[in-house]
Amino acid sequence: MAGDMPIGENAKQQLLSYVERVERLMEERKGISDDIKDVLAEAGSTGYDKKMIRIMIRERAKEAHARQEERALFDTYAAALGILI
Repeated sequence: MAGDMPIGENAKQQLLSYVERVERLMEERKGISDDIKDVLAEAGSTGYDKKMIRIMIRERAKEAHARQEERALFDTYAAALGILI
């Protein structure tokens, strides 16, 4: 079994380095996530809708043609279901 194979000192150090790097990145990600929550809370406290801000961010990340195709498909489905928008 692979788990029974001894690991050399260099491999141990390399593995530890990878683990520590991922741990640091995970901590940074948590900090960034907390910062995003703070900014959205600030926007919410001034009257902006946090859900809509998140949607706008998601939409801005898409290519224009992808947004247009998605919107056309949405409109087609909405019309088929009789949903007025």
